[in-house]
Amino acid sequence: MSGRAALTRLTGNGSGECGEKDCPNVYQTDTGSFVIQGDLSLAFTPPNGEGLVEISESVLREAFRALGW
Repeated sequence: MSGRAALTRLTGNGSGECGEKDCPNVYQTDTGSFVIQGDLSLAFTPPNGEGLVEISESVLREAFRALGW
């Protein structure tokens, strides 16, 4: 994803900031892709321009619920 896309927040407290027990946050872009905000994972080194974020099943379920999946 390049530049800024319109984001719809699917999870979290709505502040746009990570606080106590509300991260990672899942957003959907106006093109239908997802942006995840959270703690970086050090599981392996990704290619340049990419990053790893570890998210829990409960956060994914919340995002799916928000989408009606």
